[in-house]
Amino acid sequence: MSNTPPEKAFILGAGFGTRLRPYTNDRPKPMVEINGRSLITRIMDKLTEAGVKDAYVNTHYLADVLADHLKSYEKQHDISIHLSHEPDILDTGGGIKNILSEFRDKPFYVIAGDSLWTDGDVPALTRLAQNWDSTKMDILTLMQPLKEMVLTKGIGDYSFKDERHVKRSLDKSGTHMWTNIRINDPSLFEKYEPEIQKNQKFSILPLLDACEKAGRLCALEHDADWHHISTPDDLEAVNTAFEKDDL
Repeated sequence: MSNTPPEKAFILGAGFGTRLRPYTNDRPKPMVEINGRSLITRIMDKLTEAGVKDAYVNTHYLADVLADHLKSYEKQHDISIHLSHEPDILDTGGGIKNILSEFRDKPFYVIAGDSLWTDGDVPALTRLAQNWDSTKMDILTLMQPLKEMVLTKGIGDYSFKDERHVKRSLDKSGTHMWTNIRINDPSLFEKYEPEIQKNQKFSILPLLDACEKAGRLCALEHDADWHHISTPDDLEAVNTAFEKDDL
């Protein structure tokens, strides 16, 4: 296992957040606030605490608004933020591959820009780093048990086959929801090139499936809360809970 935590991260920030309107009418989804703090600010805080030095964020929808928000954050914190603007949105896989050279041959964190989670005794990003083993995995991701999802609705994306390996549930009857918080090995984009057919725009899902088939998709069960914020009702429920607990 690697003893060196990733020093770089990629945050998916280009989406439209259509289902979250009207909250996303004037801001991209990562800038939606929970208890007065934006989702992406909370992500950046966790990355900084984990020792990440460089964060790369892809942008598309209301890109200037997000850029200004991140520029303000960068001035006040010890992290360099790099923007990868996409005139044409490249989806969840293409956006990463577009700047893959920035990560060279080192594993890096990938986090959805709308991620919101709390940590257990050991922070989630630290747990991922402590369990990363490049000889056995191409992706190590967090899975949230559906039974622990109270404020927002969970979807049964995966079930554990053993302590570390998971199987995707095509009918969504699995026991866990994929959080889209993970460590990636940069070689996976070349290793599974046929799965993405050399397109510039593509979803990360075929790569997850290819990793699973190869036995190199590994997972940890998240030991705290993770929230799937998709609709205004989700946002309002989580915001109320965070205000109550002063989070």
